[in-house]
Amino acid sequence: MSRRCALLAWALLGLLRLGEAEKTEAPACCSPIVPRNEWRALESECTQRLSLPLRYVVVSHTAGSSCNTPASCQQQTQNVQSYHVKTQGWCDVGYNFMIGEDGLVYEGRGWNFMGAHADHFWNPMSIGISFMGNYMDRVPPPRALRAAQGLLACGVAQGALKSNYVVKGHRDVQRTLSPGDQLYNLIQNWPHYSSR
Repeated sequence: MSRRCALLAWALLGLLRLGEAEKTEAPACCSPIVPRNEWRALESECTQRLSLPLRYVVVSHTAGSSCNTPASCQQQTQNVQSYHVKTQGWCDVGYNFMIGEDGLVYEGRGWNFMGAHADHFWNPMSIGISFMGNYMDRVPPPRALRAAQGLLACGVAQGALKSNYVVKGHRDVQRTLSPGDQLYNLIQNWPHYSSR
């Protein structure tokens, strides 16, 4: 199967699962996550493992270009990883997961490896989820928000997150404008959010 067909299949599966989540009013648990090999990630050199389950989730935005198709999101994940590895000198993309406006979750460092999404205090005890785009003046589309909620439910179901996990905005844990004013206002209404 060609790479384009595989991405289309992932997108279709994701949309079908998102439709199911809308019907039941609960996020679909463990919706498809686009694995690293599907978006053609560079090999990770990260070695620091997380001690699961974790209590915290840090939500950020990349503050860069958004993407709304599997092909453009694959390119954007590659761009973010390239910047983090080649410019910042990190062992991999800094986020555990990235969310595209196509409604898909893209695997970064995954559930098991410590991210570089906040500071040295928060990274070992949190999962970093970043929405691809700039959300200072607008919110992500509903399908991206559902994908994030589904990912959090999946983390609990797989034992990667505690059932009483706490969501924090990137600006709650570090001096930054991330995750953008509009996304930050939105996540403050999520059931697990706390600024403390």
